[in-house]
Amino acid sequence: MTNDAPIGIYDSGLGGLTVWREVRRALPGESLLYLGDGKNCPYGSRPREEVCALADAAVERLVAEGCKLVVVACNTATAAAIDFLRGKYAPMPIVGMEPAVKPACLATRSGVVGVLATERSLDGELFRRTAERYGRGVEVVTAPGRGFVELVESDSERTPEAEACVRAAVAEMLARGADQIVLGCTHYPFLLPVLERVVAGRGVTIVDPSPAVARRVVQLLDAGDLRAAADHVPAYGFLTFADEAYRRKLEAKAFR
Repeated sequence: MTNDAPIGIYDSGLGGLTVWREVRRALPGESLLYLGDGKNCPYGSRPREEVCALADAAVERLVAEGCKLVVVACNTATAAAIDFLRGKYAPMPIVGMEPAVKPACLATRSGVVGVLATERSLDGELFRRTAERYGRGVEVVTAPGRGFVELVESDSERTPEAEACVRAAVAEMLARGADQIVLGCTHYPFLLPVLERVVAGRGVTIVDPSPAVARRVVQLLDAGDLRAAADHVPAYGFLTFADEAYRRKLEAKAFR
């Protein structure tokens, strides 16, 4: 049995394209439908109830478009709404963004792990549970990536301003000896070249959870017998709650 319906991927804006790329790489025969809200981005400091409502509207749209599985490729939306979404849209599989604290805590040699995320994600129950479970005996140093989302949304990832924002965000975790830095927002991997330059020579590993999310999508497709037919020609669509210019921006950045 096969299912040629698209996989839906949703984020507040451009950030989830880092997950989109990994899913496309892992599943080149699958159609993908990406929804980047755009109109309400960034989500990071919005009230939990508001984020939950925005996530619900986005997933409802992807379900209406016929998606067979949805990835909530937004850490803030996952923290605020994943349990609600899984309950409302069951039995359709919904994949969220897990804070990659576990692999970082298992891999650290210095005993210090840094976590960059939005304020709402750091304040979420999902992050607290994960940090408590896997962070025993490890110092977890958190910092919000202030300005990171706005830099990515304005295509300003490679500017001096971006480097200044990154240096400020990681200063304390580096000073305390972090050798693992977790990216807790899907926008942040777009800043990887700057991050790698800032931490160069310090023996720091930057942990991007996007490949693990793609592997989870593969597992769920196989478990539910949801893979597209072998001869299926994949299509890639892009939706937004913003305007057509933003939709074109999503499409352009996806293939850049």
